[in-house]
Amino acid sequence: MSRQAVPSAQSAKAGRSDLARILGDLDDAQITEILMLQPTLAEVEQAALWVEGEGEVLSASGHTLSGVVAEIVDIVTADEEDEEPPRASNS
Repeated sequence: MSRQAVPSAQSAKAGRSDLARILGDLDDAQITEILMLQPTLAEVEQAALWVEGEGEVLSASGHTLSGVVAEIVDIVTADEEDEEPPRASNS
């Protein structure tokens, strides 16, 4: 008999429900774009930490922002970057 390997959190692919649970409220376009990357649960969890501002801690422990994790962070934060800062009034 052969044993089938059980995927670990490091290699298990993330699904739509995982994205909602880990990253919170995303629109359908963001979800689709992230799922096209075929991220693992670990990559989504790491991206969530970067989005929440824990990047310095991860960077200090040797986890740089790159690859799929960086792409997920870019997708999730794209709306924040598109927002214009409030204009100063001259009154």
